[in-house]
Amino acid sequence: MMGLFVENLTAMVAFYRDALGVEIDWDGEGPYAEFKHAGIGFGMYERSKLPELLGQVPGYPKGLNGSFMLSINVGSKENVDESFKRITRQGATKVYEPRDEPWKMRSSMIADPEGNLIEIGSDMWN
Repeated sequence: MMGLFVENLTAMVAFYRDALGVEIDWDGEGPYAEFKHAGIGFGMYERSKLPELLGQVPGYPKGLNGSFMLSINVGSKENVDESFKRITRQGATKVYEPRDEPWKMRSSMIADPEGNLIEIGSDMWN
């Protein structure tokens, strides 16, 4: 299970559901939302509720979050460009445009509305 601690749960759920196409199992109530994804548990929890849960106040990165990255594999390298265009049209922040990497993969990078990095990448080729 992987979880993101978010400031605006409603906006973040909408982005991941609408822009990235991740199915969600959330009724819009409460501080926790869980997405449906085969093989990977993925949820979000409101940051404002964390001090009560943890018994202390955690710190958070500001701006572009360089502490972790989510990766989305879109198959062929041609799909990277189209996915990048579609997702940035739906509100993602462009970090870098699609490019061929030396490790034989096409890759691009976006950030979600709260600055978390998401790679949109292809399968590796020979």
